[in-house]
Amino acid sequence: MNKAKIRTAIEPTRADNYPEWYQSVLKAADLAEHSSVRGCMVIKPWGYSLWENIQRVLDAKFKETGHQNAYFPLFIPLSFLEKEAQHIEGFAKECAVVTHHRLEKGADGKLVPAGELEEPLVVRPTSEMIIGHSFSKWVESYRDLPLLINQWANIVRWEMRTRMFLRTTEFLWQEGHTAHATAEEAETETMRMLEVYANFCHDYLAIPVIRGEKTPTERFPGAVATYTIEAMMQDRKALQAGTSHFLGQNFSHSCNISFTNEEGEREFAWTTSWGTTTRLIGAMIMTHSDDDGLVLPPKIASGHLVLIPVIHQEERKAAVLSYCEALAAELRRVPFDGQPLKVIVDARDLRSGEKNWHWIKKGIPLRLEIGEREMQANQMALARRDRPHKEKMTLAKEGLSQHIPQLLQEIQDALLVKATEFRNQHTVPIDTFDDFKQFFSSDDTGGFALCHWNEDPAHELRVKEEFNVTIRCIPLQGESGPGRCIFTGEPSPRRVIFAKAY
Repeated sequence: MNKAKIRTAIEPTRADNYPEWYQSVLKAADLAEHSSVRGCMVIKPWGYSLWENIQRVLDAKFKETGHQNAYFPLFIPLSFLEKEAQHIEGFAKECAVVTHHRLEKGADGKLVPAGELEEPLVVRPTSEMIIGHSFSKWVESYRDLPLLINQWANIVRWEMRTRMFLRTTEFLWQEGHTAHATAEEAETETMRMLEVYANFCHDYLAIPVIRGEKTPTERFPGAVATYTIEAMMQDRKALQAGTSHFLGQNFSHSCNISFTNEEGEREFAWTTSWGTTTRLIGAMIMTHSDDDGLVLPPKIASGHLVLIPVIHQEERKAAVLSYCEALAAELRRVPFDGQPLKVIVDARDLRSGEKNWHWIKKGIPLRLEIGEREMQANQMALARRDRPHKEKMTLAKEGLSQHIPQLLQEIQDALLVKATEFRNQHTVPIDTFDDFKQFFSSDDTGGFALCHWNEDPAHELRVKEEFNVTIRCIPLQGESGPGRCIFTGEPSPRRVIFAKAY
């Protein structure tokens, strides 16, 4: 006997069609929409506030570690990129190029580009070369080091296949760029910033990540070493959530970033770069959301609590709304994670049931219903977004200022535990190629496969072509010890993580 399908607010469900489910969550939560420019998106207020919250927290952490914000040009002379061969080769296919600076009306009355530039300008795909040019002027002596700079900016990469918040032609990010007197200082900086990203994902986005080093094949163009944090989404695919690069002296040579050391000799600086993007919002959506819509970790949520007035009699509407506004003002003075509670009063002329579903789909952590009965009893019916929508608890008004922050922290912790358990459940040691093929046999199977590999890039290419699987990273923690390569049986120094990925 077939069971009746459970109705959900989002269709299709994750099990039915995960990519379409993701798009439906974005639409239902009113986070973003496609723009008229191919591959670009409009980030709407509920979505942009998530980026503002991410930016606020990360910006403070960067400044705590001694970095300063600056801003550099959107346009990069083509000759700058040509100075670093690996770099331009790695980004050449993704570059958008400006060749003209003026529009004129043609014979048919349409506007046409007219003033050709002396040198083409590349729209910023990343800023190593343009920032390196500035660093070469700013650094003269060892006393000028370390130079620790971050910029918040937009990036353009001409992607062929786009998906909002995960891979778009234009996206928002921050990029750190630093210069140091020694390789050891630069390597320490690289790992320190990787740790900042990992802790942010863990503590604020409730996303457990694996810290690791990219293989030479997956390394950032021009870097000596690239380190990554990798997260598992609910379809068991990996998502690269942030990267930190040790650039050695490669870009210093290209950009002439040199200094006089303590012995009075000239030498080239050692540099790093590191960044993360609005992709973090996509990661958060795919890690926590369900078949009823968006689920937001409270520490980064666009709102913490919505008060939903329940009005049965029109003549009592003003009194109920006034009560809600007064309570909201009181709760907005209550701190959570160092910030005032973000409280919304939904005063729209809609039924309370419609309002409830509206906020469920938008992922707000807590919903509080208030009507005449609640006003008289000074007790409220409260619902948590991480619990079934019919499950409610009754709280006394006097205790709300204590209970609300506690509940928000409980939700934050519960989301992290759930995501960690899911990742661990789908992380599997695999010791034979037959088991590897079975693990990645279809779109409905997979996860993180921990496998021994003999470090031959030919096998990376093979599994990428045959199974759409890549080595996500060589984990920095949980050393597995030596073993035998699943492809050849040859000695392998450690296990690496294979997965399908975004």
